[in-house]
Amino acid sequence: MLPIHEQFYSFQGEGVHAGKAAYFIRTFGCPVHCPWCDSAGTWHPDYVPEKIDRIEVDQLVAAAAATQAEFVVVTGGEPAIHNLAPLVDALHSAGIAAHLETSGAFAIKGKFDWITLSPKRWKLPLTENLPKADEFKIIVDSVDAIKKYTSLLSSDSRPIWLNPEWSLREDSQILNTITDWVKAYGRPYRAGWQLHKPYQADLLDPKSALAAPLGGDPNKGY
Repeated sequence: MLPIHEQFYSFQGEGVHAGKAAYFIRTFGCPVHCPWCDSAGTWHPDYVPEKIDRIEVDQLVAAAAATQAEFVVVTGGEPAIHNLAPLVDALHSAGIAAHLETSGAFAIKGKFDWITLSPKRWKLPLTENLPKADEFKIIVDSVDAIKKYTSLLSSDSRPIWLNPEWSLREDSQILNTITDWVKAYGRPYRAGWQLHKPYQADLLDPKSALAAPLGGDPNKGY
């Protein structure tokens, strides 16, 4: 059984697989505590629901299999704090691909088909996880964020997405920083966006949880 904050059917809004139908399983819990977390309900005391459901792996797989999703995205919170191997094995047995979104700061259990690693400076990725990533996602919350994170990542052909922190998505300085970096360095850097948010795609599924309000307030944890 896994503690599940929410599960819903939507489309992947970020990275290489953006725009594809995807079933999301968001586990509960995260020790990283990013100050702009848009999943603050998975850990912040002001937003944690009164009850966290623990759901059998088979139930999660059955819910995903009832949709036309091309894959399941296991996210959080920080999903890697849990043993995800039984879930991944069950998904594969049902013929469903399993993707992971993680900070990389904890050991990854389970053989995922795709791993998106988004490093966070509050708890940096384990060295062992960097080679496992199929793509990287840097959240650009300051003009020097890209420089801080790129020193951690290997300079190979795997995509490195540069996503503006969502509350700063209209900040010209942040957007220009991303644009200038992509133009200056080219591959593997790509300008990123969260397509699902302007679509409000996740919210169309009534099983999705209400998001905590964004504001980038470190004292409040979002």
